[in-house]
Amino acid sequence: MSTPISPRTDNPASYARLAVVGAGAWGTALAIIAAGNAAKVLLWAREPEVVEAIATTRQNNTFLAGIVIPAAVEPSLDIARVAEAEAVLLVAPAQHTRSVLEEMKPHLARGTPVVLCAKGIETGSGLLLSETLAAILPEVEPAILSGPSFARDVARGLPTAVTIAARPAIAARLQASLSRPGFRPYASEDLIGVALGGAAKNVYAIACGMVEGAGLGESARAATISRGFAELMRLGTALGGRAETLIGLSGLGDLVLTATSMSSRNFSLGVALGRGARLAEISGSGHPLAEGAATAPALVARARRHGVELPIAEGVAAVLDGRLGVRDAAEILLSRPLKPE
Repeated sequence: MSTPISPRTDNPASYARLAVVGAGAWGTALAIIAAGNAAKVLLWAREPEVVEAIATTRQNNTFLAGIVIPAAVEPSLDIARVAEAEAVLLVAPAQHTRSVLEEMKPHLARGTPVVLCAKGIETGSGLLLSETLAAILPEVEPAILSGPSFARDVARGLPTAVTIAARPAIAARLQASLSRPGFRPYASEDLIGVALGGAAKNVYAIACGMVEGAGLGESARAATISRGFAELMRLGTALGGRAETLIGLSGLGDLVLTATSMSSRNFSLGVALGRGARLAEISGSGHPLAEGAATAPALVARARRHGVELPIAEGVAAVLDGRLGVRDAAEILLSRPLKPE
């Protein structure tokens, strides 16, 4: 069992009161990190049993068992209490981000930083989560936290580096609020690049898992990572993202982690599909479906709107909806016309 992180009070630039909206594994891990510097961290959960367990045992056994949660973290079922926070970390799943933003909207003051911590593209609209935030809460300060990170590693204090995208003054305060000896946030102003990198890497992680599950070899997986990243760079440029962002932690760094580890839900989903499982079978297992499964068709549709080809992402979307098998998708990719890299 891990021990709680002791709070620090020697950083006047940090926010004293933070709220984390969403008490899954990642939200709980971020609340633990935030409690290192903030005097009070509100952790909102939709599940009464999660709030009760944290309040009585200081653990979230439903989503992050075996990790002690500091006393500075206060669980709550009342989303109106986000009004008490100086900044809010939103950790709802990507496809629920819009509805949770709508719930928060009446309670947030103008200029409150809202930090998006999920990774995905909204189905239907094709919006990046930063664009969804701008549409619903145009008066808040938008920010994104993304990068190569597993919740359990972060909660245990293992070394992790992420990117926080926001206006420089907001990013600096968020850095001060979340910086810990084992958790290092780097600042960026590129919300588009950070949002897209976090979303797209899940799709390419599924592709790499498919390669692994189908037994196509490590050389094929390396090619999938590198060519998938080339697709990400093409779309990122078209959307106005910066190349240096996508090469960094929230793009390539996150892709490498997610596309090489069975701890990644996206990679493990791809492995299952590569071994012959169907998406309906996996999604009916009672486990949360990997975010990349919803993002893949949305990513492809968004790219087409901008005239950008994403052959690997298109193959993943086709496998997910049952139009192609994994080996069929691989054959189509390998039969594409030869061209310069």
